[in-house]
Amino acid sequence: MNRSPDLKRSEAKTSKSPQPPRSELSARRIEPSYPIVFVVDDDISVRESLELLIQKQGWRPKTFSSAQEFLESPRVRVPNCLLLDISLPGLNGLDLQKRIAIERVDMPIIFITGYGDVPKSVEAMKGGAAEFLTKPLNHEVLLSAIRQSLELSLLALTREAELQTLRDRYASLTGRERVVMALIVSGLLNKQVGGQMDIAESTVKAHRGQVMQKMKAESLAELVRMADKLRIPEAPNSYGPRTKS
Repeated sequence: MNRSPDLKRSEAKTSKSPQPPRSELSARRIEPSYPIVFVVDDDISVRESLELLIQKQGWRPKTFSSAQEFLESPRVRVPNCLLLDISLPGLNGLDLQKRIAIERVDMPIIFITGYGDVPKSVEAMKGGAAEFLTKPLNHEVLLSAIRQSLELSLLALTREAELQTLRDRYASLTGRERVVMALIVSGLLNKQVGGQMDIAESTVKAHRGQVMQKMKAESLAELVRMADKLRIPEAPNSYGPRTKS
């Protein structure tokens, strides 16, 4: 039996699986990044207790029995913090804190200890610890400290990512474009830059345009802020003979 054209069109429509909205398709490609709470404590009962508490909050716990074991773990790029026992065998908590301050600046540390050691607590706080808590731990106080630490970590990671983006843009500039950038952010006009570099003002304008485009700066003020974040050294007062860029 021949099918009518209308029936064929109807079947063609129903044979196609419904497509989710574009925003939903995009969301599926995004992998969720759950915050990680590291725990370093040589007492297994403490590790297990904290692991359960952390999981209940929807965070990912990662536990270690020693500072050295923790240092062997790879750095993560999601919001994170560390619950650290100050009295550990081998490398102690304060020593580990010094290593983290250099290698993992985005990781706030919450010290936990079974002793009310005032000198150590003072040293830990001077070293940048987010909090110093004594056992037995008050869960509400601990969870509040973790939440604040994860917020600090997110802020640090965001700043680091933004700075890396600026570094990548700056790396795309030619040598002459970097010189032009240094001079214009120091406050010199195009004509003054040309005099300093012994090049025509029109050439300065061309280089300036490339700098603004590559750095994705909407204004001179924004370019100055970028240079400040990158800590670009101040431009020298004069330059030697003209060189090829």
